[in-house]
Amino acid sequence: MTSARDTIRIERDALAALEEALEHTPLREAFGQAFDAILAARGRVIVTGIGKSGIVARKVAATLMSTGSPAAYLHLGEASHGDLGIITRDDVVLAISWSGETPELAEIVHHARRLGVILIVMTSRGDSAAGQAADICLPVPAVREACPHQLAPTASTTVQAALGDALAVALIHRRGFSLGDFHRLHPGGRLGARLATVAQLMGTGEAIPIIAAQATLAEATVEMSRKRYGCTAVVDGAGLLVGIFTDGDLRRSFAAGRMDALVKEQMTPQPLSVPPQTLVSDALRLMNDHAVTTLFVCDGTVLLGIVHLHDVLRVGTG
Repeated sequence: MTSARDTIRIERDALAALEEALEHTPLREAFGQAFDAILAARGRVIVTGIGKSGIVARKVAATLMSTGSPAAYLHLGEASHGDLGIITRDDVVLAISWSGETPELAEIVHHARRLGVILIVMTSRGDSAAGQAADICLPVPAVREACPHQLAPTASTTVQAALGDALAVALIHRRGFSLGDFHRLHPGGRLGARLATVAQLMGTGEAIPIIAAQATLAEATVEMSRKRYGCTAVVDGAGLLVGIFTDGDLRRSFAAGRMDALVKEQMTPQPLSVPPQTLVSDALRLMNDHAVTTLFVCDGTVLLGIVHLHDVLRVGTG
């Protein structure tokens, strides 16, 4: 357990050193230049590396892609065997190498020069061959590894990944990348479900149970029987939502022998409703808090749709 705690402490100290470095030049200035270059690129960010740095490069590329910055990963070992063709004149190349002396980087440097694309190199040695060849060098602090032999990349890859995340998040803020943008890029899985909106699930048009406030309970019963929600929206003469009439209301009315009464006399006024942009996860929380199984979706009091608890659970927000 001592070695485990030491590892975490060493990596925490490495991140603190990176944070401190970002407050000062040359890393602060270089970070701004890299940010501007990526933001201005008409193409993608081609992220490359080899070994453990290559694994970090793949992660950085994936984070950029999923947060609105077009990117692709290039395996440095495959670059000179045809994969250099992934790079176009509109791209920016981000090469990650702890030593900056990785032999395979030579082909990337030469190819970037031939195409005239900006080469960003993240390295702990700004005076290395790659660091000096870069258009923009991101000099990360030369931190101590947690490995007792100072061989296995540990704190170094933590620093590399953190700086890649810092670039991606800075770009999120500048691009104004929204929850809606996230959902468009993550339509599947748990994240997609959590970012879905009620507008994507709601029943609309003929699927919505609707009855006029002046209708009788018998007419309301017929409408509820035709639809699957166990309730009906009650609207006024202008078609605006004014209440809800449920199966429970019907049972209570039947027990009291009032089937000839008007819906407006038995409905619950001002029913729960949400705007169409409401996240499904928020709709589920509202249903749980108020112990209801349906929500109306409205623009003000204009009824747009209806969503049932089963619709929400079906997308897997739990």
